[in-house]
Amino acid sequence: MSNRSFLVQNAPWLGAGALLALMSSFGQTFFISLFAGEIRAEFGLSHGAWGGIYSLGTTLSAAVMIWAGALTDRFRARVLGSGVLILLAFACLAMAFSTVWLLPLVIFALRLTGQGMTMHISAVAMARWFVAMRGRALSIAALGFSFGEALLPIVFVALLGVFDWRLLWVFSAMIAAASVPLLLLLLRRERTPQSHAESDHSLGMEARHWTRKQTLNHRLFWFMVPALLGPAAFNTAFFFQQVHYAEIKGWAHLDLVALFPIYTAISVGAMILSGWLLDRLGTARLIPFYQLPMVAAFICFAYAGSPSSALFGFFFLALTTGANSTLPNAFWAEFYGTAHLGAIKAMAAAVMVLGSALGPGLTGVLIDAGLGLETQYLGVAGYFVFSSAMMAFGVMQARPNLSVAA
Repeated sequence: MSNRSFLVQNAPWLGAGALLALMSSFGQTFFISLFAGEIRAEFGLSHGAWGGIYSLGTTLSAAVMIWAGALTDRFRARVLGSGVLILLAFACLAMAFSTVWLLPLVIFALRLTGQGMTMHISAVAMARWFVAMRGRALSIAALGFSFGEALLPIVFVALLGVFDWRLLWVFSAMIAAASVPLLLLLLRRERTPQSHAESDHSLGMEARHWTRKQTLNHRLFWFMVPALLGPAAFNTAFFFQQVHYAEIKGWAHLDLVALFPIYTAISVGAMILSGWLLDRLGTARLIPFYQLPMVAAFICFAYAGSPSSALFGFFFLALTTGANSTLPNAFWAEFYGTAHLGAIKAMAAAVMVLGSALGPGLTGVLIDAGLGLETQYLGVAGYFVFSSAMMAFGVMQARPNLSVAA
């Protein structure tokens, strides 16, 4: 099937996946951190205190994700997605009227409904509904997130110069609420998850569907944990600390944000390429290497002397970010099957959300302790060497079992 035919025949389902990914922006770190300066100033929070509140709310959302993510195995994306978007709209509205005491609960709601569930529903639906074109479906749906990541920071940073930050969160709530009827329209004829889940073509290792308990007892899952934590923790930390990073470098925040569209464009290219390669080579051959560009990225960020030199860091960061939209999501379907994909990926998503909680909190505490971001980023580069080695070893041991399923 040609790419054009694939897009035309599957436009409603791909569009729904992209819409959910786009709406996740309001619970993503890159968006919430745009208001970090205003939130810290209004509530009198230090870097460590703000990072701690963010980490607390995110950690709680990771715990709930273990249960909530499994709902994708029981409910259609049309129903579950609409409900989550409504909750996301209320979470945005809660941020607009938040106090310092409610802030941890508001962060919890934004992270669970935004970063957690909307992205989870989108990824599980694409991985379950598509088999031969799974890589392309995941990459196309993830374009929604890329669009939000490129456009929203520039728009909202510009609007912050005109409107109060709380009013912008009301506007965000209105956008999230308006997306519900659009999702219902796109999924008025939704595919049935169970019919695809039981397909022999979607079996995992050893030609069977793995349950979540079996997956947790399998050593490959634990070899993947450092790789699950890494991008979530340190990509999140980088964008969470973007205001402080610009300050210590002596750059205008808007000059740094102006690089985001370039970063997003590169990540989109990497995402599309990784989806195309995934459909041809499978995840086993690709996933051990996809985090190595992060090593170069954080070394570049540590030593960057100007926004133009930081662009090299964004280039390497984008390579992994793009591949991260397709490879890990396809990995769980390819290695463990699709019958219990929602529950399995919910556990993986919880680990990633936990990572996104640890990153901002850890960097904030270290900043307050006197360890600068530039020094921290050299340590982050070393972490990704370790995570890549763990992935390579785990996949190498498990890969022979895929031939049984084939």
